[in-house]
Amino acid sequence: MKNRNTNTILRGVSILFLTAALVLSIVSLIGYSRQRNNYPASMTIAGVPVGGLTPTEASQRLLEVYTSPIEVQYNDAIIQIDPGVVGFQPDVETMLAAADLSRTGNSFWGGFWEFLWNRAPAEIQIPLSAPPSEERLREYLQNEIASRYDLPPNPAQPIPGGTSFLPGDPGQTLDLDRAVLLVNDALRSPVSRSVTLSFTRSSAARPTIENLEILLKQIVQVSDFDGLIGFYMVDLQTGREIHFAIDNKQEISVEPDIAFTASSTIKVPIVTSYLINRGSNLDATVTDIISRVLGKSDNSATDLVLERIDPSSGPLIVTQNMKQIGLNSTFINGFFFLGAPQLSPRPVTPGNSRTDVFADPDPYSQTTPAEMGSLLADVYQCAQNSGGALIAAFPDKVSPATCQLLIDFMAQDKLGSLIQGGVPDGTLVPHKHGYVPASDGIVRDTADVGIVYTPGGNFVLSIYSYHPVNNVWDTINPLFGNLTKAIYNYFNVTVE
Repeated sequence: MKNRNTNTILRGVSILFLTAALVLSIVSLIGYSRQRNNYPASMTIAGVPVGGLTPTEASQRLLEVYTSPIEVQYNDAIIQIDPGVVGFQPDVETMLAAADLSRTGNSFWGGFWEFLWNRAPAEIQIPLSAPPSEERLREYLQNEIASRYDLPPNPAQPIPGGTSFLPGDPGQTLDLDRAVLLVNDALRSPVSRSVTLSFTRSSAARPTIENLEILLKQIVQVSDFDGLIGFYMVDLQTGREIHFAIDNKQEISVEPDIAFTASSTIKVPIVTSYLINRGSNLDATVTDIISRVLGKSDNSATDLVLERIDPSSGPLIVTQNMKQIGLNSTFINGFFFLGAPQLSPRPVTPGNSRTDVFADPDPYSQTTPAEMGSLLADVYQCAQNSGGALIAAFPDKVSPATCQLLIDFMAQDKLGSLIQGGVPDGTLVPHKHGYVPASDGIVRDTADVGIVYTPGGNFVLSIYSYHPVNNVWDTINPLFGNLTKAIYNYFNVTVE
């Protein structure tokens, strides 16, 4: 009887345990099934934790993260960028589909077994899926940030009343390529959604050529010189020109340019014409003669050069050669020796036909600041093998070596004043100066033309002056020097 009761009790306990195990299994199965309907605890989509969330909840969370603005700092500005504005759109459907596949792709019972043993599932990372939008992002950064917040460089400014320039300020330009990378990384990050953009520093701009022109005119107008001055300068890097004339402190037109006495500056066209017509293969005698012409301004040597061009009409050939390169107001009408006759009636040119201004130009030789400056610019371009009117007009007679030879001869003029007086010692200034005493011994015409070579850029300068009473050296020499110094400082201004 006792054994029967014991068996009954054991049977009941066994049934109870079996029932409990069954109930527990059913509860666990239900719990696992419910859990399997959501994303596993170890899953991230595009770096966003979605464990325990339904697809709908996961979609909402992804959109909350990836459509929130990113913060961009550039210079002192803080800009909020809406991802949609720059074309960034996360492909939520593709990411959820990949997550669902990962969630349901494993064996149900295998996963249930792991669940029963309370084993943590392996981490599952679904990568971000978003179509590229670099073009729209780059356009936005350029138009909405760079154009608004870049800092352009401020050009150097002339110092009123002087010949120098105040240094300008450097600019800041958005590093666009790096900005695209940084912002794109921020758009694709669920947590690091702020970025500081970098910039490149640009050098301070040189003064504008317009400011230089204003400064040059001021230098003339505040000087003690009250005569007529014609000025021409050309930037040999850019071809930009400054051309003006001032008569008794008042600016006047330079159309057409004003004819001045060419004085010894006409020796540059003379030697140019010799090299055109007789070539640049010079013997020692001719080399010495030309050195005396351009280095010492020897008039007798100049006549020898003219005679070697043509014994009777050398000056007229020089004039014709100048016309061939477009210098219609430049001429020499006779030899230099005392009492030399004029070889033709006084030429009528655009420069000496003006009736509103008169510089009493010599009937033997005349030119204009712009024409002599243009000749030197052509010589420079020819020497650099970069074209110019000389090579165009005389392609079989002129070469870069020819033009460099002329420049070397001009460099022998070591006056040390006028244009050369306005540059630092050691500056290369091939030039030709000239001044002509009148019959009463008073100098009324002073001129200087040259090529100035500087570290910051090379330029041609052509300055002619006339005073009807007396072109005082102590007035005109510092004026030429100050004009040259201002241009030298323009090309070599210190920038920060």
